[in-house]
Amino acid sequence: MRSYYEREGYVVVRGLIGPNECDHAQAIFEREVKPTDSFIYRQATANPERHVYTRYGYMLNSILNVQSLDPGRFPEFRKTGTSLITSNRLQAVLGVLFGEPGKLVQSMYFEGNPATWAHQDTYYLDSEHLGAMTAAWIAVEDIKPGAGRFYVYPKSHLYDIAKNRGEFDLGFNHARYKDHVKHVIEEQGFECRAPALSKGDVLFWNGKTIHGSLDTSNPQYSRRSFTAHYIPESHRFLQFQSKINALKLRSINGMNVHHPKDLGSFSNRVILAIETTVPKSFQFAKRLGLKVVTSLSAGRAKTAERSCAQPDHDSS
Repeated sequence: MRSYYEREGYVVVRGLIGPNECDHAQAIFEREVKPTDSFIYRQATANPERHVYTRYGYMLNSILNVQSLDPGRFPEFRKTGTSLITSNRLQAVLGVLFGEPGKLVQSMYFEGNPATWAHQDTYYLDSEHLGAMTAAWIAVEDIKPGAGRFYVYPKSHLYDIAKNRGEFDLGFNHARYKDHVKHVIEEQGFECRAPALSKGDVLFWNGKTIHGSLDTSNPQYSRRSFTAHYIPESHRFLQFQSKINALKLRSINGMNVHHPKDLGSFSNRVILAIETTVPKSFQFAKRLGLKVVTSLSAGRAKTAERSCAQPDHDSS
């Protein structure tokens, strides 16, 4: 398994999660989360939004960080979802891939398919050692053909794509980065694979492997699934290839779990209220902050390059 993962940049493990666990997570979502009109942080934008539905009634804007959901509004789904993505079987596979225990830094939950663009996770988040992060896509139902299957480009983890800075920074040039990834795929002739995944199957992929989800050709089907991102326990967490982010860790099922913007905290609920009251101003400030962070990182990288290029002088 580890050999295949290192060679191809991904591996599928069949039946890793029990069917009862999958069914229970779906049932709790239907009962507790699906009917809500509350603002929830979303995967595609990282902004708080109310549910957006497909014409067949599936939640289209997937949830970001199940472990940080408001425990007052969604106590059972938060508990059930976090338990599933930290299960002992998942931890065992991570131990094989990492050679040490892993810790969880981000998670998501999907029902409808937002057709995720081709990208490398490392552009957004990774271990401090780029490419050391592993992610898992966990099917909690049989994913039908045409429901927007998850895809990967094998061996793309061996190719270095533009960094998150300058003309490809996330704050103001995200669209240019997306176009660049498409160009790299065509230029390198990478093959697209969209494995059939049944309930309980898990696809693990490297943080540098290009991946996404196909367009939905049969919108009457859902694609209920969790996604989780893990880094080795001994590594620090890097965001936007620019800054080491301090982790807010709690142990769940014996695994350390990061809780960003945990809505169990009063201060984070206040921030959520501000974000939903003046969303445009808050989002522009966030983009500007990202620009500053990535620019500073690029400046430090150039300084380091110049320093390395200078010949050593023996003062003696």
